[in-house]
Amino acid sequence: MGTFVNVAAIIAGGLLGLLFGRKISEQFRDTLSKACGVSTLFLGITGALEEMMSVSGEKVSSGRGMFLVICMVLGAVTGELLDLDRRFEDLGGWLRDKSGNSGESGFIDGFVTATFTVCIGAMTIIGSFNDGIYGDRSVLFTKSVLDFIIVMVLTGTKGIGCMFSAVPVAVIQGILTITAGFIEPLLTEQALVNLSMVGSVLIFCVGINLIWEKKIRVANYLPALVFAVGAAYIPI
Repeated sequence: MGTFVNVAAIIAGGLLGLLFGRKISEQFRDTLSKACGVSTLFLGITGALEEMMSVSGEKVSSGRGMFLVICMVLGAVTGELLDLDRRFEDLGGWLRDKSGNSGESGFIDGFVTATFTVCIGAMTIIGSFNDGIYGDRSVLFTKSVLDFIIVMVLTGTKGIGCMFSAVPVAVIQGILTITAGFIEPLLTEQALVNLSMVGSVLIFCVGINLIWEKKIRVANYLPALVFAVGAAYIPI
């Protein structure tokens, strides 16, 4: 149920974005896009720092920088070899053609940007697990509200492609919810911490793309999430 509500919220936000996005000027849409980008940047920054910084008495210390570098570099190499960015764009192109939106020039960019914004992060995994194992949908309901706002703004500035981010959300969260009982025992607390930290950095990259247009091929860094989780099982 949590995933159904999340998908419905994305579609509703997309429809509202289409409705009002066409009625505002290009300058206004650009301002909204930058506002969404700045917000995404800070969501990524705070999420990463939360896992990298610790407080001991009156002293604040940071760490795990080298771990982050290793995960990102290994992820980048793997992503480039697999050419994930192109594959995501191909998926966006397929959805564009199948949905009858071939004339939408910004469809693929909107789809890819919105997908990474609403799919990457700890809330996706933790929310799906809570829903599938305990029937607790509170995390996914909270995510639905956030996704509604994000997709509404993105659709108003980047077009209908953003609304189709509901498809990967339905697939990813649906699979995680259904298989939660099998996966959850395998994910340790450290694995979730690693996932949250690296995922937040990728969200930061999405924010950069929103503000300065597409400069980072975020999809090619997705394998970093796999390396981050896998590192939790390596005895040190």
